Amino acid sequence: MIIRVGKNNIFTFQPLYQKIKWFPAVLLTCMMVIYLSGCAEKKIEIIEKEEPSLRLLTQSQYPKFSDDMLFEDLVPAISKSLEYLEKIPEDRGIRFGTDGYDAAHLKKSLILFKDFIQKNPDGKDLDRFIAENYRVYASIGGKDTGKVLYTGYYEPTLHGSLSPSSKYPYPVYGPPDDLITLDLSAFSTKFQGEKIRGRWTGKTVVPYYERREIDFENILSENLEPLVYTDDIVDLFFLHVQGSGRVNLAEGYPINLRYHTTNGRAYVSIGKYLIETGKIERSEMSMQKIKEYLQLHPEEINHVLSQNPSYVFFEVGPEGPVGALGVRLTPGRSVATDRKIFPDAALMFIETQKPLIGLDKQITRWIDFSRFALNQDTGGAIRGPGRADLFWGNGEYAEIAAGHMQHPGNLYFLVLKPDNDR
Repeated sequence: MIIRVGKNNIFTFQPLYQKIKWFPAVLLTCMMVIYLSGCAEKKIEIIEKEEPSLRLLTQSQYPKFSDDMLFEDLVPAISKSLEYLEKIPEDRGIRFGTDGYDAAHLKKSLILFKDFIQKNPDGKDLDRFIAENYRVYASIGGKDTGKVLYTGYYEPTLHGSLSPSSKYPYPVYGPPDDLITLDLSAFSTKFQGEKIRGRWTGKTVVPYYERREIDFENILSENLEPLVYTDDIVDLFFLHVQGSGRVNLAEGYPINLRYHTTNGRAYVSIGKYLIETGKIERSEMSMQKIKEYLQLHPEEINHVLSQNPSYVFFEVGPEGPVGALGVRLTPGRSVATDRKIFPDAALMFIETQKPLIGLDKQITRWIDFSRFALNQDTGGAIRGPGRADLFWGNGEYAEIAAGHMQHPGNLYFLVLKPDNDR
């Protein structure tokens, strides 16, 4: 049993009635009250069966903090995390490795940091401020390397129309009526937090249609009105991969498409498929290389794209990309991670590499960089402590950086020290 008391306190308590069936309930309640009233430690202890994905660092292990962007770009990103935290209960537990804090504490962490960076501190002041006020946790990274593999995503721009035609034949769908979501935790505690999506047949739930059936067999065309039609099936595929984007309509105005849900099928990388089948060298792999290959081999498009059965359903939104937390993403500041192991909305510090691009729009070299960011999104391919996906925004540089980024680095999370929570 986990008992929550006050703002930051969670304790484990083994119910005695599991061992002594005749133990009076009243006496048990009294013992629990006495036990809990004597506890005052703010730190939440969380017992895990597996190795925690974050480890607490000593101050001597803290990285050198620096930021390659303007702090004024960080302020709105922090504000978006605060917007999310305002919507959830203040006492909701948020895990940092084997430690935990509540949402109210995380809010204070972000507010203090936001107020400080608006003073535009230099590196020395920044290091001192963090050492005095924050705990720093590091991701354990991948099993083989101990590093985090960074990839990137961006907001693509497509061309389309509200009406189908020979120029715009490819539909973009919103969520279908027959797509259902089942919360498996209602059936057994061993499925806690697990959900599946599928289709009700009248007698049972079966997996929902996969990409091949939707895009190339038109299984939904008779019963689902598309949101919009586009002119390129490959660009549409990568809209699914990115999760959101803009469509410039032939009618003379743009619309924003945002991720709504998926068909529940597992994400499969077509890049990995093209490497394994010898069609693209691993060292050359990028989104741009995949597009180039499919342009040269149009007869393979249906087969290659169908290797990924996962399918995204969209909605039309009033603003740009929105992440898994329901807040708008900030270019260069929003990161997607595995939400099952890393704390939602938390302040991050990332170290990896970014490209320098010449006048010919080619990457000249990759350079090291570091910056603060916020954990505000997730993705089907972003699993485990060794993966992170950086949102680059939109435009030419964003597309190039996101399409080529596959670089190792380090990932840290910052949270206010419990004693500083006043």
